[in-house]
Amino acid sequence: MKKKILSAILCGAMSVTLLAGCGSSAAKSGGSSSSSSSGSAASTSNSGSSAKSGDIKIGVSIWSSTDVLGSQCKKIIDEAAKALGVKVQYVDQGHVSEQVTASVETLAAAGCQGIIICNSSDTEMQSAIQTCNQNKVYLAQFFRVISKENSPDIYKAATDSPYYVGAVHENEVENGNKLVKILLDKGDRDIGLIGWEQGDATWLGRWKGYKQGVEEWNKKHPNDKAKLSEPQYAGTSSDGGAKACQALLQADPKIDAIIPAGGGGDPLQGAIAELESEGKTKDVDVVSTDFLPDLGKRLANGSMAAESGGHYCDPLIAFMLVYNAIKGNYKDFAGKFNDIPFPYLYVSSAKDYEDYDKYFVKQLPYTDDELVEMSKLSYDDLVKKAASVSIEDAKSRSGK
Repeated sequence: MKKKILSAILCGAMSVTLLAGCGSSAAKSGGSSSSSSSGSAASTSNSGSSAKSGDIKIGVSIWSSTDVLGSQCKKIIDEAAKALGVKVQYVDQGHVSEQVTASVETLAAAGCQGIIICNSSDTEMQSAIQTCNQNKVYLAQFFRVISKENSPDIYKAATDSPYYVGAVHENEVENGNKLVKILLDKGDRDIGLIGWEQGDATWLGRWKGYKQGVEEWNKKHPNDKAKLSEPQYAGTSSDGGAKACQALLQADPKIDAIIPAGGGGDPLQGAIAELESEGKTKDVDVVSTDFLPDLGKRLANGSMAAESGGHYCDPLIAFMLVYNAIKGNYKDFAGKFNDIPFPYLYVSSAKDYEDYDKYFVKQLPYTDDELVEMSKLSYDDLVKKAASVSIEDAKSRSGK
């Protein structure tokens, strides 16, 4: 059980870890280096267009920069930072609430003029917004958005803030609905569910979509009803995914499908390993979100039935938002809430996955020249660019 640590002590400890870790990250990232200098971000100039790219440092508060999805996010952010001549600093906060809020304090104190953040609950965003307002640091979310319905006060604080620049996120209810329908269309009727963190906004959105899809099916097929289990929670580890899968199978040996809802990819890997160890790969269909590195192989051998993902460019758009805010190209954030939807990609066969592997895995979907051009887009055009992400779009631009 994690002990609570005083914020100031945690912030200091994370600063040491950050500065030690970022040096090695910089060496791997081809130029998106971290600065070891510190100082109050309040004294950092955010004077609009006078900011030169070489003077810009953007912080990344992320659940993990090393797991399946997090490492992909880091790769595209590092490439954008290299292309633009921007410094970037990472804090891995493990989706632990105290560490999430402390990470923003750490990055602001390290002189970052802007920060992008995920995971971040609405409550954590309240603290993050306050920190960024106090230090005059721009802030954007990726893979997350503050709920206007569930957290109206925090949503208003974001809307009123001159430093909260927006949220880049997916339609998680739609995502959950589509994935569960893939299972239902395959003939699965007894579906087990694995969540990661109770109360996480993205998880709740996907869960709503799964339930919605099952309810719609049962309404249309009263004589062929499906059921969805209550969730087992896995955290964000492979071991947690394996234990959650084991619990579902013990509670209901007749389960014919399992949805490890997400959590960065590691819970999914643990669930698949558990099914393999019990010899149930052929009997239980698996769908999830966050593409695995060996997804093509798993779609071919049947250990995965379908997956949504390919959305690791989501933090790239948040990065571009903050970059343009620091440059002074995007202004007047107070009084509005910039909400940028981002599309998921869906694959349900090895053939579906081939082009994704070619244009998103073996190479990045954007060249350095295209990243520089993206950084020059108006806000409205950046929103359109976000909406255009697809395998077909990457394929059409390949070789330019």
